[in-house]
Amino acid sequence: MDLKLAGLTPEHSLAWDLSEHYEQVVGSDISGEQLKHAIQHPRIRYIHTPASISEDEMVNLIAGGHENSVDLVTVAEAVHWFDLPHFYSLVRRLLRKPGGVIAVWGYNDMVVSPDFDLLMKRHHEKMLPYYDPKSSYLWEGYRTLPFPFESVGLGREGEPMALEIHKELSFQGLLKLLRSSSAVTTAKDKGVDLLSEEVIEEIQGVWGRPDLVRSVTYKAFMLAGKL
Repeated sequence: MDLKLAGLTPEHSLAWDLSEHYEQVVGSDISGEQLKHAIQHPRIRYIHTPASISEDEMVNLIAGGHENSVDLVTVAEAVHWFDLPHFYSLVRRLLRKPGGVIAVWGYNDMVVSPDFDLLMKRHHEKMLPYYDPKSSYLWEGYRTLPFPFESVGLGREGEPMALEIHKELSFQGLLKLLRSSSAVTTAKDKGVDLLSEEVIEEIQGVWGRPDLVRSVTYKAFMLAGKL
């Protein structure tokens, strides 16, 4: 997927949130704590972008104040949380004209085995009341996500491109993934434990041994466009 996106931009000077294929990459997060855990790379510069930061400050931090200088903007599993009008305004200022591309993607399902998939479907139904309404974009596969950009052939507004992302995942990795869910946190604040020891034991029962690493397929979707 990274290679496909890199192939869409005629220049490879600066990307916001993608590595390997560009001379410079800027990774950003609203959480300073999250950035402490970011993987270090000689081409990547990480910046803290709290909600209070202005659009002009973002342009300065990402592109040194140079508008229309970013080749590629990507957002993985997060754009549904954004203030979309504000974010898209910033993207229009930053993207190179012509040639700049924005791509957003996410996933809302994981396929492992029939027993596991059925259990996780039931678990998801219990989590739904605790999700923020903004997450509805995610559960609808970004089909209803506003995306006012010209298609580049990798999904467009109302018609995301379907993707399958294959990964190896340990049981501990799975638990970490489940515990990171906003619904789990919200439920806990309300006195509901969605990942009790009983639930974890049930999940492990359909996963297999606690040290077992399994092949999983994330059902993902992407929208990509240009100005």
